[in-house]
Amino acid sequence: QVQFVESGGGLVQPGGSLRLSCVGSGGIFSNYAMGWYRQAPGKEREPVAIVTSSGRTNYSNSVKGRFTISRDNAKNTVYLQMNSLKAMDTAVYYCNTADSRFYWGQGTQVTVSS
Repeated sequence: QVQFVESGGGLVQPGGSLRLSCVGSGGIFSNYAMGWYRQAPGKEREPVAIVTSSGRTNYSNSVKGRFTISRDNAKNTVYLQMNSLKAMDTAVYYCNTADSRFYWGQGTQVTVSS
């Protein structure tokens, strides 16, 4: 059974940084494009960043220039470096394949507040 475990969230002040990690188990994800998603209170889950199996990346307009997605296939891990955080980035962050084909994990809460 494929599982994703996200970590690295927390409370940070506006302008701060966090690095999220997502470890996958139960499968080999090196051939999949992987993505980070987020869901803010009262809103639908939305894609934030995607990294292909070859390392190409794509970002939503709201995070472009501030967030960086990367992957370590040997560790079945995907990262999201988040800089210049804003209150609007407050959400639960999840990872999954780019086509979200597997069950969602618990996510990790990111709260940006002074």
